[in-house]
Parts: sequence; C-alpha cells; structure tokens
Amino acid sequence: MTKLADGSRRSEASRGTVGEVAAVFFKLGLASFGGPIAHLGYFHREFVERRRWMDEGHFGHLVALCQFLPGPASSQVGFSVGLVRAGWMGGVAAFLAFTLPSAVLLVAFAALSQRLQTPLGLAALHGLKLVAVAVVGQGVCAMARRLAPDRSRAMIAAVAAALIITINTAVTQLVVVTAGALTGLWAGSPIAHGARQEVALGYGNRAGCLLLAIFAALLVVAVLVPQGWPGLVQVGAAFYRAGALVFGGGHVVLPLLQHDIVGPGWVGNDVFLAGYGAAQAVPGPMFAFAAYLGEQLDGGRGGLLGAAVALVGIFLPGLLLVAGALPFWQSLAQYDAAKRMLAGVNAAVVGLLAAALYNPVWVSAVMSPGDVAVALVGFAMLVGARWSPLVVVAWCVLAAMARAALG
Repeated sequence: MTKLADGSRRSEASRGTVGEVAAVFFKLGLASFGGPIAHLGYFHREFVERRRWMDEGHFGHLVALCQFLPGPASSQVGFSVGLVRAGWMGGVAAFLAFTLPSAVLLVAFAALSQRLQTPLGLAALHGLKLVAVAVVGQGVCAMARRLAPDRSRAMIAAVAAALIITINTAVTQLVVVTAGALTGLWAGSPIAHGARQEVALGYGNRAGCLLLAIFAALLVVAVLVPQGWPGLVQVGAAFYRAGALVFGGGHVVLPLLQHDIVGPGWVGNDVFLAGYGAAQAVPGPMFAFAAYLGEQLDGGRGGLLGAAVALVGIFLPGLLLVAGALPFWQSLAQYDAAKRMLAGVNAAVVGLLAAALYNPVWVSAVMSPGDVAVALVGFAMLVGARWSPLVVVAWCVLAAMARAALG
C-alpha cells in the first residue's frame, strides 16, 4: 500500500503480462458456470486468494463500482482486473478470453438449431425454455434475499415488477430504475463498500472524461439511429441500448432484448427463449447470449458478422463506462447518498427480474402442468440441492424429450 496526500491508500497491484492475463481468463471462461454472482466468487478465489494480484479492499473496490454501473458486472470486473494488471491490452485480453468460449458455443448452437426441427429436437428446445424458468426463478430468489432484504426495498422491488408487467417498454424500465435510485436516496439503507481504496491505473481523469463522452455519444446515436440505416447498424444500436441501460446484467437484460430484438421480428420468441436456455449450459457471461441472437437474425442469416456486431454492441457500453468511471469512483463512493441510491437501484433490479420471470419466460415456456413440474424440479435442484446448472439443463431437456416420446 502507498499512502496518498489525502490520507487514502493506493493498492499496488503488481503488473503482469497480457499473455498471463489471457491464459487465466481463458481458463475461467471455460469453467465459470453459475452466473455473475458466482463469477465474482471465481474471480475472488483466483485473483485475491490464489494469485494475489490484488488485496481484498482493492477487489471490493472494483466490485462496488461495477455493481453501481449498468452493464454485465462480472465482465466489467474481469475487464478491470485485466486493465489494472496489464494495462489496456490486458483489459481487452481479459474480456476476450473470458467471453469467447461461451460466445463460440452459443453461435455453434445457433448454427445447428435448424437441424433440431424434429419432434425430439423441438422437445429438447422446449426443455431449454424450462431451464430458463428454473434459473430465472432461482435468480429472483437469490437477488431478493441480497438486494431487497428490508421492507422499503421489498416495496421498491414489488412496485417495479408490477409496473413492468403492466407496461413492458424500454422507457418504463429506465423510469423504474431511475425511480428506484430516487426512492433509495429518500428511504433506502446505505450499502457499505468497505475501506477506501485507490485503483492503480495508467490514466487519469482526462482520459476518463473522454471515455464517458464516447459512451454518451454512442448512446445518443443508438437511441436516435434512423430506421433507414443499414440492418447491422440497427442491430448494433439495439444491442448497445440494451447493454447501456440494463442494471444488474445477466437475466435482467432479458426484457430489454426481448423488446428490441424480438419486438421488431428480427428473432422469434421461441428462438429467443431456446437460446436463453442454451446459455445456461455454457460457462462465462450471460451477455454472450447476444452472439446467439446475432447469428439467428432474420431466420439464421445473421452469421458470424451478425454475432460479432451483437456481441460488441452489448458489451461495449459497460466496458466504456467502467473504464471511464474508475478514476472518479474513489471520491463518489464515500458519499452515503450514492450508497442509498445504489440500494434503491438494486431493489428495482429485483423487480425487473421478477417481471422477466413472468413475461417472457413463464408465459412462453410453461404450457401444461407437466411443464410446471419439470421446471419446479429444476428449481429445487438449483435452490435446494445447489446442483450445477448443467444438471438442471440435462434434467429439463431429457424430461421434455421423454414426455414427447411417451406422447
């Protein structure tokens, strides 16, 4: 630790090589099952306990920032670890190595999905939709316990869910998140972020301002892009909006993608939910689901280019935000008002996820009492037995295929 002029301390994470960062994150990308919360556990074990790239306070500082920002929190933390460890190229290497394994697997699934148009194949795809019911249900329970543990935050979550279920638009979602922040500021409980830590960066406030300006400019373009622009520009804009406006990452991006990708008819709702179920069977970040959607554009004609545009579009805003905000986070995180706003935002995120569990997940996947039973068993596997999501995927798919075979 190095003491600074204002009395805070800088965590001196030792510098490494880009190759070292890429190798570690590629291994994590192949083995990190369980969603963003589990990913942070993998990161902590790898970078704090095992490799000692940073201390507890430094890691907690990065996690706190990424929870505060929209975007995929675990990918933002991973990018930040790579950035601190090996500079800009280290951040890019961390992102690519962690994301590409899941993206490649999902693109392969998308390319083969047309061959699954048989009774058993369709049953398997239906089973993947039931996986989504179990996993999103487990996510609602876990996030509610952690992010809405008291009466005021539970009320924020409940009202947010009711509003989204009633008026499911992207504008409503943004209003709900903003209202959650304001309500948290008024009535929420502050969230402790731990000891004050300085992140050792190779750039300062000026570069941070430039990155934030780029993020804002691209968001304006993504919101205002004319309908007559080329198709891939429209696609990139839609995925950029989703990545820029979603708090909580992972499952919470579902309603935004469902509105912006399924709504215009680029991808069918059945295809959407089947891909989401398949995303539970692969490691790495949930946002890699975008690669599957990009490949499936216009009936599977998106190809690798569509997958790449979607993947870059959904991840870019979160990475720009975290890189731009890092120089400023130290001072902002000390204010109780910021902590209370974060508490309100997180509670609203619980409501968004609960609304997504109902629509599109439940209403599009559960068609019979048998579907309810299969999804409930999968849910019990995750919550009660704490089995791997892979076991749940196997159960739901095999149960759906068995039911189809038995008539």
